[in-house]
Amino acid sequence: MPATTLAALHPGDFATIVSINAEEALHLRLLALGFRTGKQIELIRKASFSGPLQVRIGTTDILLRRSEAAKISVAKL
Repeated sequence: MPATTLAALHPGDFATIVSINAEEALHLRLLALGFRTGKQIELIRKASFSGPLQVRIGTTDILLRRSEAAKISVAKL
């Protein structure tokens, strides 16, 4: 499975988080939201015009900026 970023997924795609390549403040915030290596994630929807991404980890839906999503490496399932 080639690794890609969360920002590159399409709505309905499932993936596993491989790594988070963010500065410490964002990394800690993502960890607090449940973004951890090995967790399965689903992309629910992408807002138009470079808007935020809605992702689901377990039963939690989270909105992320595309710039943040681009720092999360995932392996598509």
